[in-house]
Amino acid sequence: MRILHTSDWHLGKMLDNISRIQEQREFSDCLCDIAEKESIDLVLVAGDIYDTYNPSAAAEELFYRTVDRLSAGGRRAVVVIAGNHDNPERLCAAAPMAYKNGIILLGYPASDAGIYKWDGGGIRVVRSGPGWLQVSIDGCDEDAVIIALAYPSESRLDQVLSDEANESRLQKAYSDRIGGLISLLSKNFREDTVNVVMGHMFLRGGKESESERTLQIGGALTVDPAVLPPKAHFAAMGHLHRPQRIKDAPCPAFYSGSPLAYSFSEAGYSKVVYVVDAVPGRQADIKEVLLSCGKPLKKWEARNGIEQALAWCEEGRDANAWIDVDIYTDRVLATEEQKRLRELNPGIINIRPVIKTKELEVQSLENREGKKIDELFADYCRFKTGMEISEELAAAFLEVINDEQDDEGGGGERLETKIS
Repeated sequence: MRILHTSDWHLGKMLDNISRIQEQREFSDCLCDIAEKESIDLVLVAGDIYDTYNPSAAAEELFYRTVDRLSAGGRRAVVVIAGNHDNPERLCAAAPMAYKNGIILLGYPASDAGIYKWDGGGIRVVRSGPGWLQVSIDGCDEDAVIIALAYPSESRLDQVLSDEANESRLQKAYSDRIGGLISLLSKNFREDTVNVVMGHMFLRGGKESESERTLQIGGALTVDPAVLPPKAHFAAMGHLHRPQRIKDAPCPAFYSGSPLAYSFSEAGYSKVVYVVDAVPGRQADIKEVLLSCGKPLKKWEARNGIEQALAWCEEGRDANAWIDVDIYTDRVLATEEQKRLRELNPGIINIRPVIKTKELEVQSLENREGKKIDELFADYCRFKTGMEISEELAAAFLEVINDEQDDEGGGGERLETKIS
């Protein structure tokens, strides 16, 4: 049996208000091409399909389009579980139609794939129960037994742990609960099946990036990787955005990571999916397949000032990337300079001045007197950021001030601030 492991698509996620839906469409095409090229039998999507509980129509359309293509008209099994970003009911709303094409959508840890019965097609759920299923695929000599743990929050596990005041006891209680559940479900593993775990959780020892939305405060929902069953051929994990193997697990346990870099902390990281060849009674063969879709995220450090950053833009450096740039300077960056950078390279997202000295002028009480509030606001922004205030921000500030004056019966006159 050939298995494709992916997760954390975060369809609809933006980068500083910039839509990335087109890049996500490119990933969809790439993933479907990999499934065909690698002759995949079973696709495992380990949660966080969407970025929010209420995804956009474009994000939902892309999800349905992708899983429909992955299923190849019911020839390939696709199993999808909900992550902490997903609304379980919304994700599974199309389950009655999806199951007819071999697409199995599971929203909760106790979801039962056998709830829907259908005839025809090459994909069949032979046996199932809350949290597990056995899948048969036409043309594949082996069945797969899958433990499918959609994001196991405390409420979704129907387990009250908040009475544990001590954090270490709370963490152990949660990890033990997950371990007990996996141990119970793994009794459905057989010697003549391919045995797989898929889950959306934070295994201890996993490396995070800044783009994950935390599952817990202080590590209270961290799971000991030792709870994974040694007899599993593969554990397909979701939540962490950096692709990685969890070394302390008793079976091969991998996070496939997100298909796109979703924060500049991931700049330079490779993005992958995993292809697993598994046969009953033998160790699985696991292959990493690199993804080349979407724009990379790059970080620039212009240590020689704005002129260096402008030169990089003019020479076309990282022309097809999203860029976060630090500019080392001993003066305020003018608005025109910032505009020029973005005109030369529209992929520049953040411009961050790094002030070399503390010699920027600080207004005294005397020279503030008589200044209008918008001028004081511009002085403050210049002092805090090292950049001239943009026209848009200045206009927004004045609009807020004028609205407040209108509410207080101020007549809409421009406010002057006196310091005494």
